[in-house]
Amino acid sequence: MKDKVRRGGGRGQTKTEAVGQNDERDSDDRAMDDDSAFSVKIQGAGVEPFELQIHGFWLVQDVVMMLLLRDEVKPRSNLSLSFAGTTPDPLAELKMLKGLKPGAVLRLVEEPYTSRSARLHLARVLELLRASGPQDALREGRSPSVLGTLTHAQTPDSGLPNSKSLKRSLSNTKTETSNQDGAPPEYLLPGSSERPLMAVLPQSSQTESISCLKDLSLSSWNPPPGNRRLQGDFLYISVVTNEGRQCEVTSCPKGFFINRSTEDLFDPRPAQSSPAHHSFTDLLCHISPAFKQTLCTLRTRPHLLPVEVMPTPYHKMSWLGPPCASRAHKNTFNRMLVEDEQAAQAPDWNEELQVARDLPLRTVEERLQRDRALLQVNSAFVRAVAQGAEAVVDGLVEPVNGAPEDPAFLWGGLFMSQGAASSMFGGERGRRAAQRLELKGVQAYSNLEGLQGLHTLPTAVVDYRGVRLSAQGLAPGLEGTEQDQEASPGSRGLLYGLNAGPQESPHRRRLLELLAHAAKTLCLQKNVVVASDGHKVPLFTSVDAQGLLGADCRFYVLDVFRTFPADANFCPEVETGSRAITGEEEKAKGCEESKETNDGLKEGWPENYHSHSGLPKSHVHGLCRLKPELVQAFVQHKHCQFTQRVKEILDQNGGFEECATACDSRATEAVRAACKEVGSVSDIIFEMRLNPNVFCPGVSLPPGESQTTKLQERLLREAASFIVTHQIPNFVEYCLQSNEAPMDGASLKQALHQRGINLRYLGHIIKALNELEQKECLRHIMRTVVGDVFMRSTRRVFNNFLQGVDVPCLSAAVSHFLCCLLVPHYTPTSVGEETKKRSRRRSRGTSASESTPWSMLTGNELWSLVCQDAVEAYDIADCLGSGPNHLVEHYRLQKISLLRDFCLKTGVQLRLRDYFIDHQSKAPIGPDDVLNIFPVVKHVNMPTVEASAAHRAAQTSVHKGLMAQAHEHLKEAVFLFNKVCDDLHPEACHCYSLLARVTYLQGKAAEARSVQLKAVVISERVFGFDHPNTIQQYALLGVYIFAGGESVLAQKCLLRARLLTLTVHGEDHPYIATLDSCLGLVLTGDLTGRYLKNAVRLNSSFFGPTNVYTAFSEHLLAQWMCSKGDYRSAMTHEKEALAAFTCLFGEDHSQTCFSKDFLCSITTQAVKVERSLRQAGADGTEQTAAFLTPTTDALLEQMVLIVGIKGIAQSDKFLEFKRRHLKLKAAVRKELGLKLPSKLGTSAIVDGGAKGSDQGTGSGKEPEAGGSAAPENTSGGKREQPGEETSMEGAALSANGHEEEPAAQNQCEDGDGAASEPKVSVANEGSEVGATGEETGTSVDGRDVRSGAMADEKKSTSNEVNGDAHGTSNIPTSPSVLKSKGTWAEVVSNAAKARGAGVKDAAVGKVAANGVAEK
Repeated sequence: MKDKVRRGGGRGQTKTEAVGQNDERDSDDRAMDDDSAFSVKIQGAGVEPFELQIHGFWLVQDVVMMLLLRDEVKPRSNLSLSFAGTTPDPLAELKMLKGLKPGAVLRLVEEPYTSRSARLHLARVLELLRASGPQDALREGRSPSVLGTLTHAQTPDSGLPNSKSLKRSLSNTKTETSNQDGAPPEYLLPGSSERPLMAVLPQSSQTESISCLKDLSLSSWNPPPGNRRLQGDFLYISVVTNEGRQCEVTSCPKGFFINRSTEDLFDPRPAQSSPAHHSFTDLLCHISPAFKQTLCTLRTRPHLLPVEVMPTPYHKMSWLGPPCASRAHKNTFNRMLVEDEQAAQAPDWNEELQVARDLPLRTVEERLQRDRALLQVNSAFVRAVAQGAEAVVDGLVEPVNGAPEDPAFLWGGLFMSQGAASSMFGGERGRRAAQRLELKGVQAYSNLEGLQGLHTLPTAVVDYRGVRLSAQGLAPGLEGTEQDQEASPGSRGLLYGLNAGPQESPHRRRLLELLAHAAKTLCLQKNVVVASDGHKVPLFTSVDAQGLLGADCRFYVLDVFRTFPADANFCPEVETGSRAITGEEEKAKGCEESKETNDGLKEGWPENYHSHSGLPKSHVHGLCRLKPELVQAFVQHKHCQFTQRVKEILDQNGGFEECATACDSRATEAVRAACKEVGSVSDIIFEMRLNPNVFCPGVSLPPGESQTTKLQERLLREAASFIVTHQIPNFVEYCLQSNEAPMDGASLKQALHQRGINLRYLGHIIKALNELEQKECLRHIMRTVVGDVFMRSTRRVFNNFLQGVDVPCLSAAVSHFLCCLLVPHYTPTSVGEETKKRSRRRSRGTSASESTPWSMLTGNELWSLVCQDAVEAYDIADCLGSGPNHLVEHYRLQKISLLRDFCLKTGVQLRLRDYFIDHQSKAPIGPDDVLNIFPVVKHVNMPTVEASAAHRAAQTSVHKGLMAQAHEHLKEAVFLFNKVCDDLHPEACHCYSLLARVTYLQGKAAEARSVQLKAVVISERVFGFDHPNTIQQYALLGVYIFAGGESVLAQKCLLRARLLTLTVHGEDHPYIATLDSCLGLVLTGDLTGRYLKNAVRLNSSFFGPTNVYTAFSEHLLAQWMCSKGDYRSAMTHEKEALAAFTCLFGEDHSQTCFSKDFLCSITTQAVKVERSLRQAGADGTEQTAAFLTPTTDALLEQMVLIVGIKGIAQSDKFLEFKRRHLKLKAAVRKELGLKLPSKLGTSAIVDGGAKGSDQGTGSGKEPEAGGSAAPENTSGGKREQPGEETSMEGAALSANGHEEEPAAQNQCEDGDGAASEPKVSVANEGSEVGATGEETGTSVDGRDVRSGAMADEKKSTSNEVNGDAHGTSNIPTSPSVLKSKGTWAEVVSNAAKARGAGVKDAAVGKVAANGVAEK
């Protein structure tokens, strides 16, 4: 993996990368012995001598940078290396130093300071002395990592870091504290309604920071006078030691010394017996023994992992702040100001971003450097946007224009504006939508791979205190200089757009080529619009977009907020008016068409669509656009229709083989007919493109394009109806079958956007849930959707509410708003009483007055505004009721969950304490509880191309069951993520989680535990400490820790996951059943039964009695009851499990057979116990049979099944095929005289009585029971759905306890959702069997027999990732995915050229794929 990166890269790494990954440098041009490490001795500069491992290809400056990070050297700086009395070139390689060999001595030399290097040295000292306290992350609004405390705390319910290092937990220490009683707290027991926030981030673990000095600041004698600057004085520093000694220190080129100045007298001369020290810490140790002792403590403290201390690329907000609003301790170093040097000029964000984008892409190393540079520039830009928004909204920046309705601001190299509210787009709501869509358009053009030369400005959208600002980098030279006025108009400035005018120049032609390439990738149709002067303008984009050539000779595309096509469901008035403005003839024609379709159905809408869905209808704003995920899913859906239609036509004309091999035109005619029916823009190949300017108000289309416009209108209607008829039902079906359904608004938004469903369809989702027969089974989804609708409407009301609040009253206004929102009968305190309370508290803030508008808001008025907004935006009536009690009673929404969601959406941070918000009239939140309001920034996500490609390749390998290959891809992806983003990336978290899962399936539980620990920390810092993804990562960590024998620590992780789930959603969620099942296996005593019974109750209510989750829960409960001797109840529950397994899998399935055997064992034991009790009399005692009590390994296997690391196979059809295949292999081997492998047993129990062995393909042994482990999840343990054609589990547990391979892959579905034929050509059949041969790993003479397709797949994984290789990669946005590499259309299109060779090649490929078995 690493060698691959070296071969592709060069040596142009940054210094930081050279320090962290020196052994990953390019080694193509070096000898093999240069890569071997050897030791040298480091001494000098006042440090104790030590040895250092180096490589010959390292640069001298790389060694210096590494030394500066060593504990023996830190915080010294401004050092150089000396060897043999000479100072080598910093850019020289070590192997070029003559005489350098193992054991040589390298000396550190102290170099003179400059003014800048002296400030940098002080900054390094402050970084060492600032021992970050646990509350620092909360105070700064960052999401903290609490895993370190969880793994070392002495109480089972502790949560926040207690300043101990997570690194110790990575050493796999398995010692457990002896004072653990194993009993969870009351609020974590099933049925508890208590939701303590102090348990989420408890105050008990907060420790005080180490005090090094009483005070350290810049002296009041700064800056040095001119005569002292000429003598070398840089700075004057005031120091007060812990002993009470006050000193004035001078910074000079030689270092630091104590001068004779006092508070009242300036005397910069050196004090007597005060030599200059090169390091500032050496001087402090010289004058203060207490500081010397404290410094030793700081240097010996445990080191945190980089993922714990390094700043995240993007700020992840924590909605809870420290328990104490004021600082717990004085910041001793806040007056040094050595890190606050303002730049000479504001940064040019656009230039920095474009320079990073223009970095070379020739080698892997160069591509990694480009990805890292883009991420660093964009993260710095986002931080600047947040700071600029605070400055603008707080009134610190004056507008640069005189338009009060649309002020524009310049700050820190940013252009920030609110945007003009246009009545055409819907006023204020349309303005906010335009800002959001502009960001999405920039994201779409930024994600185009392989398109170099087309640029977009750095863009972000920020919400702060109810104001939304759009921020962009300054565009370079769009107007041109005076010298450019004589040049041609096309040489600079506006080259493309509706107002660009007719031009012809090489620059314009190049820009049109770039835009045409982008339009093809984005599935946008080239279109023609009519300008205001009647001129026809051809466009590759929306009508608003403009193409420019900047002064930096780069092409820019701007105003891309209408890049994607319009949503026809929400623009009914535009449907009839889009062509009415093109001319009198078109007007008359449009009127006639309108009359004809008044009573009929317009082309593209399904039958009874309007009466069933109420669409199309108008929306609150006129910028309703389709999401890019929906466009991709719709194109795939149309492609499935196309292939199915081609097959049907060919079957009607003699069959596929005859048409494909014949030389007539039947195949071509079939393709043409299918293209016309599905709406392809081409009549010879399938090509689906959509026009972004159709259904747009104010856009004039030419009369001559009426047929093309009709086709585009039809396609947009089909795409819009596709959301309601396919995507929303698919989402509902997913929620019906999955136990990892969305928990909060963030996870709901992610699940909907993955399927291309806009949030404006939340009302339609509520209607779909209400019309469902299994409505009660989806009550958790209804709860989440209603809560999200409520919070989004509340946020819009809150934004308007804050506009009339003065800054001194913000805390009081926010608390007042929350009280009106959450308390049904809240009555604000009278002005007189409030004034008295404030005077008693000695508050300096101004009290509310009767004339303040925000103080007059009541709960009923607020609720009316929220309901009105919900009706306008989502078309729901009576769903929210008359007050918060309706949401609690009808939907069982938790107020604490609503409070959390509100804070995350608005940026409000509350004080960490337990809030009692169930009161009917008392105010639960006061002004002192509102700590801060943070900007909420939406930004462009920079891609990590190489790392993401490796991750996708690993996911494809996992789908195929190739565990060894997946493990290699994951290790490569982890390495690449570390190079690009230091692992602090959402996809890196999923990659680590999948790596832990694959590692565990390979039998390496300890390694999986270490990897999963890192995944949890990354999730806490990147997603949030209480994000649903963090909850799932904690559950997986609990399983891996339990596999290592640490039951108490596993219990802590599972209880932590349950606590977070209760806070985020509540107990009524399917994932609580998963956690309770795991807790029932980990805990002991009667509490086990409580958790298992609760799991059975939840699974039964959500999935019904005949579901695999319910059946397995019934089995676990029966197993526990057997261990308690309650055989009668155990028989009852096992009968329920047996009935479910029989209904799901049939009588002959291994799972059903095991359940029968277990039930017979229970019955037999019950009879024995009853007989023994009768014989022994009343004094007899029950004895539990040992074979009915599960072992630790059995419990572990059951936990692995519960959390989804492995799964129960839904069908034995694939297993039967494999058994026949193995039987045929055995016959061939016997015929060839080869030694047969030992037969496998078939009597192991399904609940994991014996630990599953490593069956990863490529591990060196034949997979048992037909294959290798193939987990169904590719990101964080989520399972496939049993309702689809593919099995719910990719890795199954057979009767003998071994894993089974996944069943058949997804097949294409037609427009009605029916499954199409399995394969459409002989060639595709060959590829399918070839995939099977690859998975089973046919072996002859000790060599693997693989098909040629496998070699091609290893060469290129991009097709596999996109679902083009055997259809093994599921695309969540599409209801149907193509299975085969080749389609009917492709075979037919190549039939004339192939002249029958395709069938012949397919047959050959089939034989090769199956090897001798086919023979």
